[in-house]
Formats: sequence, structure tokens, C-alpha cells
Amino acid sequence: MTKPNFDNKTLLITGGTGSFGRKFVNTLLRQSDLAKLIVFSRDELKQMEMASEIDSASIRFFIGDVRDKDRLQRAMQGVDYVIHAAALKQVPACEYNPMEAVKTNVFGAQNIIDASIDQGVEKVIALSTDKAVNPINIYGATKLCAEKLFIQANSYSGIGRTRFSCVRYGNVVGSRGSVIPVFRSQADTGTLTITDERMTRFWITLEQGVQFVISCLADMQGAEVFVPKISSMRIVDLAEAIAPGCSKQFVGIRPGEKLHEVLISSDESRTAIDLGDRYVIMPINPWFAPPIYPESEPVVDGFEYRSDTNSNWVSSSELVRMVED
Repeated sequence: MTKPNFDNKTLLITGGTGSFGRKFVNTLLRQSDLAKLIVFSRDELKQMEMASEIDSASIRFFIGDVRDKDRLQRAMQGVDYVIHAAALKQVPACEYNPMEAVKTNVFGAQNIIDASIDQGVEKVIALSTDKAVNPINIYGATKLCAEKLFIQANSYSGIGRTRFSCVRYGNVVGSRGSVIPVFRSQADTGTLTITDERMTRFWITLEQGVQFVISCLADMQGAEVFVPKISSMRIVDLAEAIAPGCSKQFVGIRPGEKLHEVLISSDESRTAIDLGDRYVIMPINPWFAPPIYPESEPVVDGFEYRSDTNSNWVSSSELVRMVED
């Protein structure tokens, strides 16, 4: 894999005050000598708090919403790379407010694409989710649509220099909306509420997610969907690691939830390759030459990357350590 080097480059991250954004900004400022790092988000309070915590002459804060293409056009002037992390991502909230999810996750994606091409951005990488695979909720459906938009955008940039790719991974330890703080708050009551004892999820730490995105940004050639090889975990095991000995009340799956998640479907596996530490779903569109990865191997026919059949599982000791971190 290419060693990331963003020295003297200008990057913009949407949703930059979220869990991923804050970790990404701190990591990149530590690893690279950037010309500018633009944090684009709509929450002025979080921007103020973030500005008070970070001492760097290269950071800039832009108030704006991905729904506003004019503001994105202004923010992307002179930008080399864009990381698109802004999204409405809480499944119950998106189910209750589907049109709002569409406006941010779909129309917002289109605005990112248009502004990036118009401003001559070199690389754009969008964050996606396992819920985009065979989606059963509006959040997953909007992220699937966003993925398709970003991959197809490579045909719109034509001979221009802008290239678009996606990364797709599972639940993030420590992110906003994680089940961990819910279990912790319930631990005092002596009873944890769990949807279904069979439920499994892919699990990745914020640090792993950030480093994965950075490496994919360095390697991307355009139109790939990058999928990390990560661990699975059982929700009941996580509950036990957080609150050992607490009783568990099984309340049933909520609207839009799955028992197990999928990162690569069997249909997608026909164009997926194995790069050792990650999979890459390659484009099949006739209008775009596929990226070249000489050291890759095709995955086996009918391969499906599921959280319940994953060969890599988080051990109890690892769960405890991840929760403590």
C-alpha cells in the first residue's frame, strides 16, 4: 500500500466535528504538514469547542450544510482532497424522518460531487456503511444511493482530474449513537435491554477507521469501494464486557434493524478483490477503466462477507480493552 503523504495539501472534511471527524483531524495534523485542513459542519458550538482544543495554524472552520451547494462551492476553492463524513445516520431517526435523510445523505452527496468537479478537487472519498448492503432501512437505502452516486460521478468528471471512491465499514466503537454508553447507563439499574440474543455486528475502532480512510485516500484510483477486514462481535458478549453479571432483557428487533450485517454481498463478490488487509469492490461500468492492483487476488465465487459468518471475532479480553479505550 502507498505510504500516505499529504504535506502541503489542502483537505476538507464534511461532518468534521463528529466523532470520526475529530479523530481524523487530530490524526492528520499529527501525521502530516498540511497547507490547510478545513472542517466543514453546521454546528457552531462544536466548532468552537474543537477550535479551543486544537492548536494549529493550518486548520480552518467553515459553517455550512452539505444541503447547500453554493456554500460547498465556496469552501472547496483550492481544495485538493475531500473526505465526506457528514450524514444523518441514526436508524430510528431516519426511519421517522425519511425525507430529511434523503436531503442530507442523497442530495448532499450530489452537492459534494458537483462542487468537487466544479472546483477541480483531485480526490474525494465518501464514508459508507454495512447498512448500505441489501438495505432494509432508509438510512441504508440512502447510503446505497450515495455510494452509487459517488462511483458513477467518475464518468461526470470525464477527462478532468476529480476521482471519487467510497469506504464501507461497520459499527464504530466510541462513535455518537454507539450502544456502549447506553449499556453503561443501564448498568446502574442492573438490567440491560438487548434487541436479540443472536444479533452480531462488525466492529471497528475510531483509530482503525481513520487510518483505513487515510490509506484508502492515498491508494484510490477512482470508482472503488474499499472494505476493511475487521472483527465481528456478538451484542450479548459486548453487554457482558460492559456490565458483567447484569441481567439481560430481550426486547426485540427495532424497525429497520437486521440480525446480522453484510459488508460484501454475494452479487458484489463477482467484482471484489482481496488486497490482504482489505477487500476492494471494483467498478464494472464499461465507461471507466478499472483500477489496477497487481498484487490482488479475486475472492472466491459466491463469497459473502457477513458479520455472523466472519472468521475473525473479537475476544472477551479485546472487548473489555476496546470498551475501556
